Formats: sequence, structure tokens, C-alpha cells
Amino acid sequence: MSRANIVVVGAGVCGLTSALLLARRNPGYKITIVAKHMPGDYDAEYASPWAGANYMPTSLRGTEAAEWDRNTWYEFYHLAEEVPEAGVHFQGREILYQWLRTIVIEQSVCPVDLVVYSREKDAHSVASDWLAELLSADPWFKDMVPNFHVVPKEKLPSGIDSATAWKSVCINTALYLPWLVSQCLRNSVVIKRGVLGHISEAAGLHDTGRKADLVVNCTGLLASQLGGVMDKNVVPVRGQVVVVRNDPGIMTTISGTDDGDDEVTYVMHRAAGGGTVLGGSYEKGKTDPVPDTNLAQRIMERCVKLAPGLTNGKGAEALSIVRHAVGFRPLRIGGVRLEKEKIGGVWIVHNYGHGGFGYQSSYGCSQVVVKLVEEALGVRTRL
Repeated sequence: MSRANIVVVGAGVCGLTSALLLARRNPGYKITIVAKHMPGDYDAEYASPWAGANYMPTSLRGTEAAEWDRNTWYEFYHLAEEVPEAGVHFQGREILYQWLRTIVIEQSVCPVDLVVYSREKDAHSVASDWLAELLSADPWFKDMVPNFHVVPKEKLPSGIDSATAWKSVCINTALYLPWLVSQCLRNSVVIKRGVLGHISEAAGLHDTGRKADLVVNCTGLLASQLGGVMDKNVVPVRGQVVVVRNDPGIMTTISGTDDGDDEVTYVMHRAAGGGTVLGGSYEKGKTDPVPDTNLAQRIMERCVKLAPGLTNGKGAEALSIVRHAVGFRPLRIGGVRLEKEKIGGVWIVHNYGHGGFGYQSSYGCSQVVVKLVEEALGVRTRL
């Protein structure tokens, strides 16, 4: 069993998952998480609490990102099936889908809980390009997720050109992040707050008082400001949502909107009283943390139209609002940075830049982190 002192910088979903998998992999790793923000904090630069979150793969077939998403699916499926306290659930009781008086699957129940709609007029919009694989009738994940099928054209609502449906999961981040913390603590990970000016400072913050042998950088948006990293390819993507008490009985999204190229529409119902998240926006480079009331109204109207079950046909005015929220996706132009390098004589393993898919790639990316750590420390990989 190899022994090493490791510091993980960042306590979002990527940092916590990386620390957890490292601790599970090798009890000889003494791991300290150091982070400016922790679960329970709500700060604009701390992305994880603001996420929906769910599993709707947008990664392209044959890419590393698709493999990360694939490996993450099996973990979330297990949590939804076996670990209710993690806050991950299938929305799927048997659901009768009815949209604007149009029955998608007429007079039948369908054991799915996610419907993805597509309109031809949205081709090459920001949302359509972002969701290209998700909108496909033949995505790479169709044989992996349960009950995947293409909705027959005669069952589609007016204005919709195609749709797919399958069984997926939604993650209540207010439960899931603390659950990750609890699992880290259970595996002897030490967690403490700290603010770094330079990534090289992390090695001196291990709980033992000794210099760390390796640092894992999961700083998200802060990677653009952290000395020694200063990655200017990391940009914020503003996302505004409305959280409501209404239960739509479904998770759904669509290829675009008629309200602007940087607006999107999605509905997801969180487990255990977490409310329903109505979204949203995809505003690259915008940093205003204050919710836009006009945008909020458009979001609610679009979501009620897409999922009438939210208010049983009574319109957006029948929504019971919990809060309005704005978060910032940590997008990295050119893709996630998942690699190792030496800075100041210490190995740094980078894991940041996931944009809007940090949760649905979290286990897959963290598995790569484990491999990179073993390579850096010269640990022989177990078969």
C-alpha cells in the first residue's frame, strides 16, 4: 500500500468526488481538502450548490467526455437505487405524459422520467449546438440508460419535430454535497477552509503539517485567478433559475427558445423536498449575480408551457416560488483540464473546467484523477 500526503483544493462536486475516490482507492493516502467555499455556502464563484442537477449527457460520441459520463452514470444509478440519503433519485413513478392537451404516449403509462424535445427551427442555436448529442435520435448512451426510445411523430405536441424519452436521475445538490462530505469524513479525509493566492501554497496546508506529496486542483472558476494556474480559458457562463414547490412529475428540456440565443428551457424535480428547478439561461461571460425579473418571468412561462403538469394548466401565476437564483458554470474553452504537471517540485493534478456537466461527469473525471495521481506517485495500478 503506497502512502502519500495529498491536498485537494476545492470542495465542489469535483473536489469532493476526487478526494472520496482517492481515499477509497488507497487508505494509505492521507488526504486534506482545502477550500474557500464549502457545502452550505452560497457564493457566486462556488458553482456546485447552484446546479440543478441531473444526468442528461451532452458529450459527443467517441470522446473522452463521453467515457467520463458513461462511468458516472453507473455510480448515480447505484445511488438512486440503493442510497436514498444521497439525494439522487429517479423521478419515475409510472408517469402519464400529457402536454398541452396532446397525449404523447396515448392512454398508456411509460416508465421513463425524462423527455427531450427538438425543433428544427432551433438548428445551430446556442442551445441546439450545446445539446447536439442529447437531441440525437441515436445518441451514444441510448443502450446504457433504461427505456430509451424515440417518441412517435404522431404523438408529438404541436411545434415539436422530434423527441426522445428515457429513465434518468435528478440530484438534490443540497443533500448530495453534504453526503459527499460525510463519505469523505468516513474515509478519514480532513476538510478545512483556506484561501490560496498561488497553487504552490496548497502543498503546505496538509493537516499533518508536513508538505504534501501531491496536490489536486479542483478550483473551478477560481482557476482563472489562482496564481500558478491563471487559466484564462476558464470563463463564467451565467445560469438563472427559479426554484418552485410545484411537482411536474417529469424532467424535460427542449432544443431552444423563442426568447433569445442565450436562453434555454429545462425542468427537473429534486428528491426529498428539494423543489423543482426551472431554467434557464446560458450567458457566456456574463457575471451579474442579481436575478433578472424579466428573464425569470420568461423562464416560468416557458417551463409551464413545456410541462403543464407544473400547475395543472393554470399558467405561470400558479407557481409557488421558493427562490430565484443565479449561478455561474465554470466553462473552459477547449474542454476540461484533466492532466498532471509539476509546479515548484510538486505534482499538480488538474481537474476543472466542466461547465454545466460537473455532476454528470464527476465520477468519470475523478477516476482519471486517481489514475493520474498513481502515475505521478509511481504507484503500480491495480488490475
